[in-house]
Amino acid sequence: MKKALKLGFSILLIVMLSFTPQGNDSLTPVQATVSGEPWVQELNQLLMNDPDLKGALAGISVRSAETGELLYENIGDVRLRPASNMKLFTAAAALSALGENYKFTTELLTDGSVKGKTLQGNLFLKGKGDPTLLKSDFDQFAKEIKSLGIQFIHGDLVADDSWYDNVRYSEDLIWNDETYYYGAQVSALTASPNEDYDAGSIIVEVNPGKHIGRESLVTLEPKTDYVKIINLTKTVAENGKKDITIEKEHGTNTIFVKGTIPMEASRVREWIAVWEPAGYALDLLQQSLIEQGIKLNGKLKNAQSPEGAKKLYIHHSMPLSELLIPFMKLSNNGHAESLIKEMGKVVKGEGSWEKGMEIMNNELNKLGINTETLVLRDGSGISHINLIPANEISKLLFEVQSKEWYPTFLNSLPIAGASDRMVGGTLRNRMINSGAEGNVQAKTGSIATVSSLSGYVNTKSGERLIFSIVLNNLVNGSKGKVIEDKIAVILAEQ
Repeated sequence: MKKALKLGFSILLIVMLSFTPQGNDSLTPVQATVSGEPWVQELNQLLMNDPDLKGALAGISVRSAETGELLYENIGDVRLRPASNMKLFTAAAALSALGENYKFTTELLTDGSVKGKTLQGNLFLKGKGDPTLLKSDFDQFAKEIKSLGIQFIHGDLVADDSWYDNVRYSEDLIWNDETYYYGAQVSALTASPNEDYDAGSIIVEVNPGKHIGRESLVTLEPKTDYVKIINLTKTVAENGKKDITIEKEHGTNTIFVKGTIPMEASRVREWIAVWEPAGYALDLLQQSLIEQGIKLNGKLKNAQSPEGAKKLYIHHSMPLSELLIPFMKLSNNGHAESLIKEMGKVVKGEGSWEKGMEIMNNELNKLGINTETLVLRDGSGISHINLIPANEISKLLFEVQSKEWYPTFLNSLPIAGASDRMVGGTLRNRMINSGAEGNVQAKTGSIATVSSLSGYVNTKSGERLIFSIVLNNLVNGSKGKVIEDKIAVILAEQ
């Protein structure tokens, strides 16, 4: 049995102290290298000598995938901010609590009745957490209403997002993140702009105008009147400066587009979070009803559907096994937080972060994780208060291998160097032309001063390893990816 090897300030590193030649009272530390296999020496040298790790913390944990034996660690039991490696815990807990075949539902209900071609009553759109609804789904809703012979709705069109509580943001989300898709509000009723399923956001696209001196062309995907665009741009000559900013006014759906874009320049795109996503979803449904020739004689509003309301149509999402692909491959924050609230709702009857995090802790305990050493604040890892030791991440990755849903879990992890976005995901442009290409399957993570990478690696010698790399207090977070890739390659090529 191999013993776990520790580096740096870990237990097994020998630190020798000697007086300086001048004979004064200052001490000079001399670090001895820990003996071990060549790959161990390579990791030691990398962690000791890489200048980007100076003043930083590097939690490293390497295990045998077959036995779970800890083969190497560096401050592996120190709690560190995991960034999106948190999603490994959320995915495992959701698969355990909800099951890989679990589907979200969305309902169309009415408190009235159909008389001839008229629905006499209100039409309710009740969301139940589905983060994957697209404009095409609302088109199908409208077609279902039309198939019932309804051409007129004599009542209001109502958004019901009461399946979850009304807390839209996890408690540590910072102000700056609220504008963008990765910090979008979490609502039981929401919509996504495309098949990346960034729920609660729209895509703002800026193209050059037809003439120099005129404003640029700004379009939305999907088209919606729910947001207001203030276009303060100008189209400039081809040799002019491309400098476009897209910002949303806090607490509103007013989006300011500013700056210059040259003639013939490539487009600028930004995913912007909407304020109160339920209204956004309702606007898309209204559009779809109009496109089907259905007339509405009422208002758009938010309210809870009454007990006993008649169900006209129920839409089912893709199963969780399929949702995990965009969730994990693309590191979708909204999916993580929706799953937290859904676990709370399904298991505890309350769609809140509080109940969802309670369920996640329970499921992690069942998986043998020491939750007493964890600080868990959300499902996505966007919080800077989340804390997880690298050894607990690698332990999770070992324990899930025995679960029936493990193939689904594994399939959701990005693969190094695989060019397809839904295969390589956030690793598609990393570790190309190295021994790690195609052999590393792992979850990435990145927030300010933090970078992480944890998963599985097939080595050149035929061994399969589990690893977790959690880097904190980096001056330049992007340099963390370079360090992670070096470590992964060392493991793959041994």
